[in-house]
Amino acid sequence: MKVAFTTSDNVHINAHFGWASKIDLYDVSPNGFNFVNTLEFGGDLKEDGNEDKLEPKLEALNGCTLLYVSAIGGTAAARLIRKNVTPIKARSETEKIDEILAELVKTLKGNPPPWLRKVLQQEANPTSFEDDE
Repeated sequence: MKVAFTTSDNVHINAHFGWASKIDLYDVSPNGFNFVNTLEFGGDLKEDGNEDKLEPKLEALNGCTLLYVSAIGGTAAARLIRKNVTPIKARSETEKIDEILAELVKTLKGNPPPWLRKVLQQEANPTSFEDDE
């Protein structure tokens, strides 16, 4: 599964989703994790109320399962959830990306909590309402 992290230093989960100029992507499985790439965003990211700044991020996160953030607005969180990306707030801005990745690998090897099993099941069996017509 693909997991993303908003970060300013590529070490900590320390960036607000809307203001993040960088989002690190990783592939995570029960066998471990691998860095994929860093998505970079420009422009006036701190402009509150500018929902247009979210669109490039939302598009870039297509296919992502989880997104760890230091903070996120309600509108952005709802838009991510509609795209089947689950936003998760970090416990603090000092929380390290590699520690979260190690926890995820351990969780995937064992018995994932119900919310994560549901996310993984949706990822394995995507449904599209557009196909129903």
